[in-house]
Amino acid sequence: MWRYREAIPIREEAHIVSFDEGMTPLLPVRIDGWPVWIKQDHLFPTGSYKDRGASVLISQARALGVTQVVEDSSGNAGYAIAAYCARAGIAATIYVPQDTAPAKLAQIRSYGATLCRVPGTRQDTADAAWQAAQGSYYASHSWNPFFLQGTKTFAYEVCEQLGWRAPDTVVLPAGNGTLLLGAAIGFGELLAAGIADRRPRIVAVQAEACAPLYEAFTQKRKDVPPVQAQPTLAEGIAIARPIRGPQILRAIAESGGECIAVGEDEIQGALQQMCRQGFYIEPTAAATIAGLRQYVARAPADELIVSALTGHGLKATEKMLTLT
Repeated sequence: MWRYREAIPIREEAHIVSFDEGMTPLLPVRIDGWPVWIKQDHLFPTGSYKDRGASVLISQARALGVTQVVEDSSGNAGYAIAAYCARAGIAATIYVPQDTAPAKLAQIRSYGATLCRVPGTRQDTADAAWQAAQGSYYASHSWNPFFLQGTKTFAYEVCEQLGWRAPDTVVLPAGNGTLLLGAAIGFGELLAAGIADRRPRIVAVQAEACAPLYEAFTQKRKDVPPVQAQPTLAEGIAIARPIRGPQILRAIAESGGECIAVGEDEIQGALQQMCRQGFYIEPTAAATIAGLRQYVARAPADELIVSALTGHGLKATEKMLTLT
């Protein structure tokens, strides 16, 4: 992804922290008989698209001379920050909820990061990380704007792989919105530079069990009221209080897009469908495909649609054993 380094705000080559990630395959796939393009962002070094953001964020940390960072995530963002800190020689402390399954934390621990378990809710974990960040660099995938400067490369790659044209529509997950917002930034920059001729419609996908953005969108609200999250297979996007909620809603509206919510049966059905086509993805990634299935059922036949596989199934082996 550093082929686009002129568009990434890291000035010195020596500061770049990279595993030579990016330019993941963009494959034609049929979803319920409809032809779409699927970006395989589950094939990144740590198993998710979050490596895009981590590479740029930790590169900026190195440029600033940072020696230690904190982050709050028991999932893909935690894995990515821990891995890129290991690559950079930066100490990382990852704050996680006390009840996080030990198997989920193995990848973070393997990178040498320090795990800090926090009793209480997911918000309690975020609050603890915020307090710790008063004396350390906050490598937050949600707050830190340099993370979005990495995820925007999704848009650059898609356009290049399509022959430097933008798709009509992109269907992406929306929890904290880091891929969606990055894509909106990237497609916007390509349009402004005259490289792309349009801005794609952005279709955001949430799980019905935790869908604050969907609720706000359907109610035509500019703010995002918090919701009470219920258990869901798509735990990676189950964010009851998305920090950048209003920004996500603006990105959807400015693109002429929409927000879709999917049920648990739809998520499990999409997971099975993708696995049967040879794509081993985590359940959270299947939520996006479930939303894609809803969308293609009413999309124009000639519409160029792009979506993404955001996380690898090997990260969720215990859960997969109960579903497949």
